[in-house]
Amino acid sequence: MPAKSPEKRRFHRISFDADCELHCQDEVWASEVLDISLKGVLVKRPSGWAAPLKQPCEVIIHLDDHKTAIVMAVELRHIEDQRLGFRCQYIDLESATHLKRLVELNLGDQALLEREFAHLIE
Repeated sequence: MPAKSPEKRRFHRISFDADCELHCQDEVWASEVLDISLKGVLVKRPSGWAAPLKQPCEVIIHLDDHKTAIVMAVELRHIEDQRLGFRCQYIDLESATHLKRLVELNLGDQALLEREFAHLIE
């Protein structure tokens, strides 16, 4: 399947290197974040991964040497050999605040950030 054109994306992906945990089907896998956006996260596929598409999961992204975390209820949207793509279904206020700050620091454009948040509430 061809990759989506960046021009059609509503949410900018930010390359981000952090440890994370995937909680899915009563199992927990350690993984690494590859990129993140306001609407989802791409992670390294852990060995032994067996969850099917559209499976609800939870991802915990560790920040600040595990002192802070972004926690998202997610749905598995695509599976590749080495990567898993999740779409955010729910994020609590504290996690959303951390994610917003992360995106804000990496975009460097307040107007662009505001447009992305407007797309979130559409």
